[in-house]
Amino acid sequence: MSLLTLSKVSASYGASQALFGVSLKLAEGEVMALMGRNGMGKSTTVKCICRMLPAQGQIVFDGHDLTHLPSHRTARLGIGLVPEGRRCFASLTVQENLMAAARAGEWDLAKVAGLFPRLAERKHQLSASLSGGEQQMLAIGRALMTNPRLLILDEATEGLAPIIRQEIWAAVAELKAKTGMSILVIDKSVKELRGVCDSAVILERGRSVWRGAMSELTDEITHDYVGV
Repeated sequence: MSLLTLSKVSASYGASQALFGVSLKLAEGEVMALMGRNGMGKSTTVKCICRMLPAQGQIVFDGHDLTHLPSHRTARLGIGLVPEGRRCFASLTVQENLMAAARAGEWDLAKVAGLFPRLAERKHQLSASLSGGEQQMLAIGRALMTNPRLLILDEATEGLAPIIRQEIWAAVAELKAKTGMSILVIDKSVKELRGVCDSAVILERGRSVWRGAMSELTDEITHDYVGV
């Protein structure tokens, strides 16, 4: 059963059209990669899902038509976003950032600390004082504190040191193995995506041009649509 379905979704920024009929289906418990070169519509698709950008077509999450819902109601249905650029609340501590997003459920401060021990060590620090990698861990932890059914990671490893990138990928793998949470991952690291994702959708100039199991994603396809 599909948890999230996009059917022929189009979107524009003013007079400039960015998406041209994007479609995908994400099942309950599935980890999907949304791939493509820069500027091909990946983050725009995320904005449409989270209702931060008006869209035409149909977006259905857990049986609910999201097309005309405001973003806050969409979030309450169970979509947790880790936005590109982290966007932590700079004037709040680590713990305050986490509590600001908290909703009742399995994920709480202790469980987030188990996934990212550094956050427990720095819980009284202002988020502005954290390293980029620690801020990324905080952004993921904050999304988990909403106890989502779908976690969206938009470029969660971009610009991070290799050792921190591996910590983030290890956390994604742990979420997949231990929670059964549905995850949509936007990232450029094909090797790491192969290690954690069940399936992939590739966007090219605002269109979904390939979709299938990650095992079917060949080097030729990635060269044509993802490589530099």
